[in-house]
This record gives sequence, structure tokens and C-alpha cells, in this order.
Amino acid sequence: MKKGVKIVTIGGGSSYTPELVEGFIKRFDELPIRELWLVDIEAGREKLEIVGAMAKRMVQAAGIDCEVHLTLDRRAALKDADFVTTQFRVGLLDARIKDESIPLSHGIIGQETNGAGGMFKAFRTIPVILGIVEDMKELCPNAWLINFTNPAGMVTEAVLRYGKWEKVIGLCNVPIGAIKSASDVLKKPEEDLFFKFAGINHLHWHRIFDKDGTELTEQVIDGLYAPDANPEKVVENIKNMRFLYEQVRNLKMLPCPYHRYYYMTDDMLAEELEAFKTEGSRGQVVKRLEESLFELYKDPNLDHKPEELSKRGGAHYSDAACEIINSIYNNKGTMMVVSTRNNGAIDDVPYDSAIEITSVIRAHGAEPVNFGKFPPAQRGLLQVMKAMEELTIEAAVTGSYDTALQAFTLNPLVPSGDIAQTVLDELLEAHKEHLPQFFTKVEA
Repeated sequence: MKKGVKIVTIGGGSSYTPELVEGFIKRFDELPIRELWLVDIEAGREKLEIVGAMAKRMVQAAGIDCEVHLTLDRRAALKDADFVTTQFRVGLLDARIKDESIPLSHGIIGQETNGAGGMFKAFRTIPVILGIVEDMKELCPNAWLINFTNPAGMVTEAVLRYGKWEKVIGLCNVPIGAIKSASDVLKKPEEDLFFKFAGINHLHWHRIFDKDGTELTEQVIDGLYAPDANPEKVVENIKNMRFLYEQVRNLKMLPCPYHRYYYMTDDMLAEELEAFKTEGSRGQVVKRLEESLFELYKDPNLDHKPEELSKRGGAHYSDAACEIINSIYNNKGTMMVVSTRNNGAIDDVPYDSAIEITSVIRAHGAEPVNFGKFPPAQRGLLQVMKAMEELTIEAAVTGSYDTALQAFTLNPLVPSGDIAQTVLDELLEAHKEHLPQFFTKVEA
């Protein structure tokens, strides 16, 4: 009989933690968690205490035998862990606001996982995740790392390539929303459909089949993007702007909601600039929402996940993380869309790179479903963005200014030349506290 499970959540003071706890509670019969350690940093102490108290209430109300521990000592928590989940934000929401506001002030896309802002989130996050991996090698060498810290694909690739840690799976909630949206359009249960996703995080495409093998992709395209259709709302933090119907029909695959930044760049930029003038960046909106959530979490009578959490923009992340852990622990073979090593599943990107793809989750990890080659329209954008990811990861690890500038120049959402360098320099200065790898070189 398997022993009880120890799970460590780094970024335990996150507003998403109640969903994580809810997911563990509902799977307790299959996944007997005896210890849940919520870890944060000094700057997150207050949120950790609020969320941690709520987590304890939730566990108590569920009547399960699980101890919830709160700590600022990461190494103490990691000792003998079975699974480690990561959901942290280096620099907190104030860093996200800078990632968005500085590019927007120069008239270019400001978004936390795409464009200049997304690259800077990677620059701050990758050194931290690699530090966590080094601790894991020493303290819990058999543990699995389940990452949903953004940019999830680049973080996963950094762990594989530079951390030399194979037991890692990255997770994003966007495919989950896309699956639910298609199920609604087709009026068929999700379990009666097969979804074939492939690409990279926030840049995937997918096809849909029924259980008889009939492809239903074009039906969903018509249902979502035809001129008389209502465009889908898959994620909270992206404007629900209509794609060009003729373009998507020609793709013969469904795009990720984030493709709007590449297929509708001018319209998305105009919308972001207008919103920036009125309500502020998305980070500023989220900060206000988080403040209201934590006020709810303080209620000593609240012992369940509140409905308001769904407005935060990351719905289903935490529940999906629980299912990955459950499937690994019980060798269930659940089909999920995750970031994992390519291993030849997509011909068009490097064999050892991280991709986001439909995979079977078993005790040995994620086994990607072979996809093959993309047509030129998808392949061209995918290869540019994968090269940009490789450069961004390298810059995050080495602190090379030149490599960072190459990544900026390659990204389709960042104009090249002087403006790329200006935005790069301003963001470096704004995030100086969290980017020591760059400043030992910049100041030399």
C-alpha cells in the first residue's frame, strides 16, 4: 500500500491556492495527501497567513486527515516531498504592472506572457525555478515538479535544458477553456470528444474529433468565428475580439486565444492602449480583484472556494494540477494538454525543446501524442516564437544583454531597432532588483 503523499506548493500565498486545496480534497480517496506545505517569501507573509488559514478551514470542513503547514523556509518544506507545485510571481503584481505599463507607454503590446512583458517575466522567473530545482536535487530527488508559473513553456524548457531535471510538467489553463468552449458549441460532453493540441505555451492550435473518428474542427470554427457567431470567451485577461473567419477556416485548426496578439496585432494594441488610459493595465485590474478576494478569504466562516475566484483569469489551473498529480500517483493515463519535452512529437521544432501538446499522463510522466508537421502558416509563426523562447531562456540564465536584445528583435510583438533597445533598457532598470544576472554585466 502506498504511503501518504507530501505536496509542497511554492507561492502558497497565491489567490489560486483555495482552488488547489479544493482539487486535493475532492481527490482524497485516490490521492491521500497527508501533508500540504504552503511556502512563500517574506513579502508574501500576510497573504500566506490569510490563505493558509482558509486552507486549514477547508481541510477541516472536508473531514480529511491532512496537515496544512505554512512556512517561509523553502528548504524545510521540500525535505522528502513527493510533488512540488510552483505558482509564484517574482516581484509580485507590481512587477507585472511594470511589464505591461512600460511597453504600453511606448505604444507597443503590454502583456504578461507575450511580447516584452512576457520575456521579462521569464528573465525574473527562470533563475528562481532553477534554484528550486537545485534544492529538490538535494532534498527530494524523487519528486515531480508541476509548474504553472508563467511563462509556463519557457519555465518548463529551462528546467529540462539548464536544470537537467526530467521530472517536470508545465501546465496552462487555456487549453482547458478551449475544450469547454468546443464542447458547448458541439453540445457534446467533453469525454465524447478527442482534442489534438500542439504548439508551444500560449501559441498552440488544435483539432477535434468525435469518438467515431469524425473530425469536427470546422464545425467548431463555424460555431465560434462565423460572422453570425458569438466569439468565445476562453480566458478572462484577453479581449474577446473576433478572429478573421476566412483566415481561421483556411488554417483548418482552432487557434489559441493568445493568437489574437499575432493575427490581430493592431486591433489588440489599440484595445490595450484604450484600456490602459481608462482602467489601467490588466495587472492593475487584477491587483484590485486580488485585494477583494483576500478580503473574502479573511472571513473566518469561509471554508470553500468562492465563486469570485473564477474572475481572476486563471480558472482551472489548480484543479488541472491536482489531476496531473493524481494521474502520476495512480498511473491513470489521463489525457491532458501539458508542456513537456518534444521528443519528436512535433517535427518543426527542436527534439529536446518544450512544447505544449496533448499527452498521456502516467507514472513515468507525460507521453506526448505524435502530431507531425504543421502547414506553413502555423509552422512559420511557431518556429519564430520557439527561437525567441530559446534566446529568452538563454538570456535569463546567462544575463547576456546581447542575447536579450536578439530575443526582443525576434519577437513579432516588439518593434525592432531603437524602440526595442529603449524598452529593453527601461524594463531592465525597472526590474533591477530581481535581475542581478544582467547587472553584473551591464555595469561592468
